[in-house]
Amino acid sequence: MTIRFADCVLDTDARRLVRSAREVHVGPKGFELLKLLVENRPRAVSKAELLDRIWPGVFVSDASLAKVVSKIREAIGHCEDAPILRTVHGYGYAFAAAIEGEPPGAESAQALRQPICWLFCGGREFPLHDGEHIVGREANAAICLDSPKVSRRHARFVVNGRGATVEDLGSKNGSFVRGVRISGPTALQPGDDARIGPFTLIFRVGADSGSTLSEMR
Repeated sequence: MTIRFADCVLDTDARRLVRSAREVHVGPKGFELLKLLVENRPRAVSKAELLDRIWPGVFVSDASLAKVVSKIREAIGHCEDAPILRTVHGYGYAFAAAIEGEPPGAESAQALRQPICWLFCGGREFPLHDGEHIVGREANAAICLDSPKVSRRHARFVVNGRGATVEDLGSKNGSFVRGVRISGPTALQPGDDARIGPFTLIFRVGADSGSTLSEMR
């Protein structure tokens, strides 16, 4: 995918960042961080989620995250009056630049849709919209869980209206709902837990959702 903003071009397939026709380098972590923020625009992504996604299983301080953000800003250009990467004080960061080819004020289709239900895992939360959501170890999975015990494409959550099902995709270690290994699409009820490898995801719907569920199980 090629994304153009300001005087920059981000090619996620070739893993290249170009500014004013010259390639610039932000390092592997910087590239992943920029890509993550662009793909989640205009949603502000919390520091906890950024650290978990970019440095899975490694303790990294907020200061290290800020250094990577600073390096990205230096590479793509930064203006306090119209920042490309916006700091959300006390929370995280958001990609704020207009994307070439998008109508003014347009947002990515994923961000524009209203979440119907959520999955909570430790300090992370995953909004679920109507449709299919793949969970796995792949970096481009809708729900990325980085662990050798999680298959690249481990399971699939499907949301339809206010209901949702989860189905294992032939993973090596299987998927579990309420402690029972599932063998086909399984309906989820609010409060159900789905275990994927070492991760437990708690399912919440509508008014039952909330970001106070933070205990890793």
